Amino acid sequence: MDNREEVREFLTSRRAKITPEQAGLPAGSRRRVPGLRRSEVAALADMSVEYYAKLERGSLAGVSPAVLEAVARALRLDDAERAHLLHLAQTADGSDALTRPRRRAGRPWTPHRSLQWTLDAITAGPAFVRNGRMDVLAANQLARAFYADLYALPRNRANLARFNFLDPAARRFYPDWDLVADTAVAILRAEAGRDPYDRALHDLVGELSTRSEEFRTRWGAHDVRHHGTGTKRFHHPAVGELTLAYEGLEMAAEPGLTLTVYTAEPGSPSEEGLRLLASWAATQEAGSAPQPTRS
Repeated sequence: MDNREEVREFLTSRRAKITPEQAGLPAGSRRRVPGLRRSEVAALADMSVEYYAKLERGSLAGVSPAVLEAVARALRLDDAERAHLLHLAQTADGSDALTRPRRRAGRPWTPHRSLQWTLDAITAGPAFVRNGRMDVLAANQLARAFYADLYALPRNRANLARFNFLDPAARRFYPDWDLVADTAVAILRAEAGRDPYDRALHDLVGELSTRSEEFRTRWGAHDVRHHGTGTKRFHHPAVGELTLAYEGLEMAAEPGLTLTVYTAEPGSPSEEGLRLLASWAATQEAGSAPQPTRS
């Protein structure tokens, strides 16, 4: 992914999202493009139009943190967007080398047995480890049952983004599919800024862009997002509707990996559904898998 093009498209897309009214400027008339003009962003960031235009053309190499912060304020960037801009600047001047996830050449990454023990010790909710490409790398028994559709087709390759956009089962599994799709692309876009040299990520984005118009449109929006906590709705083929809270924890021992745990509100129908799913999962892995029914 070309860094200058990434910078140009990101800054242009953020500028287009801000109205003059949001920035505290008069709306004026005869605007040919949505959002702010370059001159208005430059004024808000207290820099010359020529210098801001240079930044927006993709020239972030050597830009000071103070200038980046001024641009972030002018464009009203949120925390995820600020982090993305910083990663793009680090890539531009080559200072990101020590912050990139470590490469494990020669063999696929496998979880240390203590990590699998940790996952297996979580029995009340699905727990799994993913990377920034949304590959599910390790999971407890309940997560494997929870994501039964993800694992059902080998072509998904246990990748949540590929499942979201290329497997029809995803639209049944996620009642709020559009929101989940937006989030998946925002995670991949943030990962592209954090680790622009990831060949596997390039290949995944190319595949999804070629095969999914929904992905291609969202990728072009350049939205980024932190995905740490929240609530999601699911429709599991075995136990029906589930509303689950999630927490995403960055793994200090494995840079670039996230441990995600889903839980249900105590005493809720979703908690009952997870218990039923856990029972079904245990039966399935024992070699017999009758479909559960909910009372």
